[in-house]
Amino acid sequence: MNPDDLAEFVLGTPDVPESALDFAATLLIDTLGVTAGSARLDAGRIARDHAVRFLAAGTPAETATLLFDGRTASMPGAAFAAATQTDNLDAHDGFNPTKGHVGCAVVPALCALAESEPALSARDALTALAISYEVAARAALSLHATVSDYHTSGAWNALGVAALGARLRNLDADRLRQALGIAEYHGPRSQMMREIANPTMLHDGSGMGAFVGLTAVLLAEEGFEGAPAITVEADEVAERWGDLGQNWTVEQNYIKPYPICRWAHAAIDALGQLREEHGFAAHDVSAIDVNTFAEAAELFPGMPETTSHAQYSLAFALGALLVHGRIGPDQVTGKALSDPEIKAVVGKIQVSEDRRHSARFPEGRWSDVTVHLSDGRTMSSGDVNAKGGLETPLPHDAVKAKFLEMTRCLGHDRATAIWEMRDCLTEPDTRFAELLRLIHARPVT
Repeated sequence: MNPDDLAEFVLGTPDVPESALDFAATLLIDTLGVTAGSARLDAGRIARDHAVRFLAAGTPAETATLLFDGRTASMPGAAFAAATQTDNLDAHDGFNPTKGHVGCAVVPALCALAESEPALSARDALTALAISYEVAARAALSLHATVSDYHTSGAWNALGVAALGARLRNLDADRLRQALGIAEYHGPRSQMMREIANPTMLHDGSGMGAFVGLTAVLLAEEGFEGAPAITVEADEVAERWGDLGQNWTVEQNYIKPYPICRWAHAAIDALGQLREEHGFAAHDVSAIDVNTFAEAAELFPGMPETTSHAQYSLAFALGALLVHGRIGPDQVTGKALSDPEIKAVVGKIQVSEDRRHSARFPEGRWSDVTVHLSDGRTMSSGDVNAKGGLETPLPHDAVKAKFLEMTRCLGHDRATAIWEMRDCLTEPDTRFAELLRLIHARPVT
């Protein structure tokens, strides 16, 4: 894409549809709910401690408060900590064609940057956020189309963070171009399928995506050069950027109902549908056959030793659903990881790739499930696409219920106050600082 045209979009006054701003507000609050819900996980604690010890700011003006913690670090350090924390509870939004996640990096970056801009209006913050979603999505599509490996979200959401930061810090067109080039060059070209095969706290690379993207902005601001970003400017990716400002992909992001890798959601939905229709329990099941797409078939197959294994699972997720009737944070942490009832179900599950499901990935996440009961009955779901996206969006009440479950650690009053900010963020007189005030202090439980 022509750098001047991109600069006009990122730094100018794009005509952001009201519906895009409204959904950006929902994505923002939903992501912050996941950040709160992951505050007690070891990955988040380690990332926050690391930011405080090793990524501190040089002056008070350059500090940012760690989300749901209260301590401070540099702006890149605070963004890294919150993005790493959020990334390690796999309940944040995503955009199917990117095979990854934008909000996990850009929301922490927005919160880190906005603290030094107390007069920033909520609408201006949402505009910057929506722009960052658009840039990150197209960087992802460009990267996936031009390299042989499947890289994690941090490799490309770093460019969304760079765009966000360039706008909020009033960089000019050349320094935006340099920031995007720096972010692309240093963004983590980490291997997604390695992490799927061996789940760890690295997760989807968004912690480093946020750190690199924000560092790129601050370096470019000082005159550091790093252009061009080839996933933006190369001729072979021009078509990926051709609809920028016309097709607002931020509205096409899905909201996850479960803290599990999106690839498993179709099978979860299919099994849940059968369970609701036929009323069977875990002890009634003799076998479960799952047909899914190739990538989902690679998810962790056994009983997890860590929450990272649990969140990148398929069989375990299905077992948790059958035993507990739901999949929330409590089902992917703590005692659930060694639950003997779940283990019994996991041993009855067979997962196979089906080429027709693979052909529909990444635009969709399709699976079908057949359940065999001990009384001889067999029931099949038919083909199911994961809910939460454009085809079957989560109802507003379901998004709210998810948020309140994720934020139980904050106490009812504080959680409710954060949720109610969603409707205020699009109002012209709301300052973004009103939201920041609610998301800095530690959880109460």
